[in-house]
Amino acid sequence: MDINDLRSIFTVLAFIAFIGIVWWAYSDRRKATYDEAAMLPLDDDSPFVPMVPSGPQVTKNQERKSS
Repeated sequence: MDINDLRSIFTVLAFIAFIGIVWWAYSDRRKATYDEAAMLPLDDDSPFVPMVPSGPQVTKNQERKSS
């Protein structure tokens, strides 16, 4: 058994692991979870309230310039 045999075995094992992960990710048991996750950006639990400043705000940089 030389290094090329080990490389071949590792390649086959990596391919089997890849196929297993793809099969797990696309199985029907995961469909409900993925459908729920796909709808998360569209859920609107609270209305958007923009942050509007109540009055003029003075920054430290502006304070230094005026003194």
